[in-house]
Amino acid sequence: MIESLRIRSLGVIDEAELPLGEAAAAGNAGAAGNNRGGISDAELPLGPGYTVVTGETGAGKTMVVTALGLLTGKRADASMVRRGQQRAVVEATIVDSPQAPALQEAVESGAELDEDDDGRSVLYLSRTVSAEGRGRAHAGGRSVPVGVLGRIGDQLVAVHGQSDQLRLRGTAEQRAALDAFGGAPLARATQEYSSVFDSLRAAREELTEIRERGRERALEAETLQQALEDIDAVEPRPGEDAELDARAQRLSHVEELREGAHAAHAALLSEEIGEAVDAVSLVDAAKRALEAVDRDDQQLAEQTQRLREVGYILSDVATELAGYVENLDADGPAELAEVEQRRAALAQLLRRYASGAEPSIDDVLTWAEASRVRLNSLQDDPGRAEALEEKVRALTQELTTAARNLHALRVDAAERLSERVDEELHALAMPHARLQIAVEAAEPASHGADEISFLLAPHPGADPRPLGKGASGGELSRVMLALEVVLAEVDPVPTFVFDEVDSGVGGEAAVEIGRRLARLARHVQVVVVTHLPQVAAFADRHLTVTKTTESGGAADGGVTTSDVVALDHGQRITELARMLAGQAGSEAARAHAAELLEDAAKEAASRSEASASRSGAAAKITAKKTKKQGPQDSGR
Repeated sequence: MIESLRIRSLGVIDEAELPLGEAAAAGNAGAAGNNRGGISDAELPLGPGYTVVTGETGAGKTMVVTALGLLTGKRADASMVRRGQQRAVVEATIVDSPQAPALQEAVESGAELDEDDDGRSVLYLSRTVSAEGRGRAHAGGRSVPVGVLGRIGDQLVAVHGQSDQLRLRGTAEQRAALDAFGGAPLARATQEYSSVFDSLRAAREELTEIRERGRERALEAETLQQALEDIDAVEPRPGEDAELDARAQRLSHVEELREGAHAAHAALLSEEIGEAVDAVSLVDAAKRALEAVDRDDQQLAEQTQRLREVGYILSDVATELAGYVENLDADGPAELAEVEQRRAALAQLLRRYASGAEPSIDDVLTWAEASRVRLNSLQDDPGRAEALEEKVRALTQELTTAARNLHALRVDAAERLSERVDEELHALAMPHARLQIAVEAAEPASHGADEISFLLAPHPGADPRPLGKGASGGELSRVMLALEVVLAEVDPVPTFVFDEVDSGVGGEAAVEIGRRLARLARHVQVVVVTHLPQVAAFADRHLTVTKTTESGGAADGGVTTSDVVALDHGQRITELARMLAGQAGSEAARAHAAELLEDAAKEAASRSEASASRSGAAAKITAKKTKKQGPQDSGR
């Protein structure tokens, strides 16, 4: 949901910053090739539910749509910048759960989310357009390509304008909407089909590889066989290269090691030096000296014990050094040559079959293990091909059955969706319009073997044509409204924007449009630009756009300024009266406006009571079931 929208220097508002909730602005930047006015700085609170934007023709009502278009990655140019300013900036605050697709898309693109007092995630988006035509985009405090705003916008906003019906135009979006409308049975059928399709594709690819690359695979098998024979001939052991390095280091310095060990042993324990000269004898002498007197002093007794422990340690070290000297092979050069020969054999394996900055014999063994598996697969090609052929035949039959089941469910869902949308269209002053959802056989793909097309026949005798062709902007807006109302509970985006959805209608049809927009707003955020009071009366909040021209008028070089003001109840009556009669002070028009607001409020209250009644009935049924099941549950 878009919580607020801020616009600066885009296209007609006083230089002073307006307080939050008091005003926002919109304007037709660059209209008629003359961008003289624009928005200086305004913040527009939107919030949940149904927000309507009204105003006189030419006041700049569609500026909100323009700003949202910039935030969702639409093309920008220098004509959007207010005259005399360096840049135009549009910013939005998005509030939703962390799992919302738009927020997940933003996080995957590097954006950082904040958190509000209610524990919801908050995302800040911004788009800047300079007077030279250059631009920048930011998401969650990070600079991002404009395309990222487009991907976030696809998950966030559906714009239905006079010339810009974005949602459900592509075949992929239409198929996804139909599948969502079909509910759980269609979702399961789609999943089953996709699983079989993926298995069949993998089996076919493997079979094709075996058939078409037989010679290459045979050569690969031969190469692997030779490599594994080379490795097996050497019989390397894990960690052997490091072990041989240590042995070579030791054998290369055998004489120095022998001399050092012998000298250390002599210093610790040697009869050649004489009694009481080596370390063991000296420590033993000190110990015996203390033993003679330590009975009279506990502190000396402790020192005696410590000297006794030191003597044990020195004796152990001397014994181990003596064994080390005896174990040093006198034939060190011969053993060193043998070690170097083994190291050379391992080094050859490392050069051929290991990789990385610091290859080891363990890398060679890992490669050999993987290569044995690959070799077994290559050598089994004939038997494998036969098994794959049988698998492909079985999966093909299974895919045909799954596709037939999926097709039948889609045809049924298409009929039901068409019927419901037609009902909505008839109430929206399109009594003869028909929405036809064609589900035609196509080449199997990952999503099924169907091609989905939403076709509209707006008039009697007209051939059904794809959405967006053969219908006016106003008609197409109403078609999209009808679709969104039906799909709102199964396939919504957080925010819907309708620009002049009521074009070409009035009277009871306008009331029905307002009623359906209010119904849609029970599930999602709805922003509507309208000129019909019947549509505006159903809104939860009402913003009106006014314009003023200073310094002699725009034609004489003046500046046109547009303000958007949030209206209270009394101000709404005045605005609706102006929309009804063109005279805000007309008592008859004001009475009619008050009646419209009163009727809309009654319908809203009636819907709330009905919803509460349904919730209460559901709660009673649940309680009754729980009461019945209680004794059984407690006895389990």
